[in-house]
Amino acid sequence: MSRIVGLDPGAVRIGVAVSDALHVTAQPHGNLPADAGDLDDRLRRLAADTEAERFVVGLPVSLDGTEGPAAVLARDLATRVEAATGLPVDLYDERFSTVTAERLLVSAGVRRRRRKDARDRVAAAVFLQAYLDGRR
Repeated sequence: MSRIVGLDPGAVRIGVAVSDALHVTAQPHGNLPADAGDLDDRLRRLAADTEAERFVVGLPVSLDGTEGPAAVLARDLATRVEAATGLPVDLYDERFSTVTAERLLVSAGVRRRRRKDARDRVAAAVFLQAYLDGRR
């Protein structure tokens, strides 16, 4: 069975989360450098290594439902992922995923320096889990 990969786009890092084969749970997987010259190759390797069937890119929507510059970045990433991998890509409202990730890491006692590195992949797991829950 294949997996669903969640991507939390950022200016510096792209957080990565991966579902289990049954699409029940999401786990943080890692980060990709957002400005990597070989990002397309990294996305293809990620798709192959995780046996991805689909990607979900977090779409940062403001509280009033409007989209700002970060949403443009997310939509651009979604287009790039689809072109690079040939896999379907869904956009998913990721409001509060970073705040939720930060709170989870603080409550787990993760130090500030390590939280910065983990935040993006945990945020990707937060909204990927919500996406998976919504599919059931």
